Amino acid sequence: MNSNLVESLIGAVVLAVAAAFLYLAYTTTDIGTRGGTEYIARFERVSGLAIGADVRIAGIKVGSVTRTDLDTDNYQAVVSVSVRPDIPLPEDTTASITSDGLLGDAYVKLSPGGSPDMLPPGGEIEFTDSPTDLWSLIRKAVYSGDDSSAGDGKKE
Repeated sequence: MNSNLVESLIGAVVLAVAAAFLYLAYTTTDIGTRGGTEYIARFERVSGLAIGADVRIAGIKVGSVTRTDLDTDNYQAVVSVSVRPDIPLPEDTTASITSDGLLGDAYVKLSPGGSPDMLPPGGEIEFTDSPTDLWSLIRKAVYSGDDSSAGDGKKE
């Protein structure tokens, strides 16, 4: 009887520690949904950008990507972002997709402009920069130095 009580107490302690860990992880990772102001931005491509990715201003997380979709009229990627309601965005804000380092996760970088007029909730961020295609840059760097494969096929 005494060993069953000890085992039950140890089990209860383990469950309490697990619950505290889950609560801590939930509150510190910003998983919970918070209200925010929704905006949309159109990009030529959104390479590596996932739903839930950060939206940052000056390197500080101010929101997240809530949706990505394809505009079938002009074949552009439409990205919906949610930004904290206490951060108004000027009309000339620029949105770009970038990443942390060479292999880092992609995120949306917002660069607020100097316009006194603010974007309305649900408004569109007009100025966007699509991410740089790393593989095409590497391909261009590798093949631009090798001119022997171009031309008439004769080697000198």
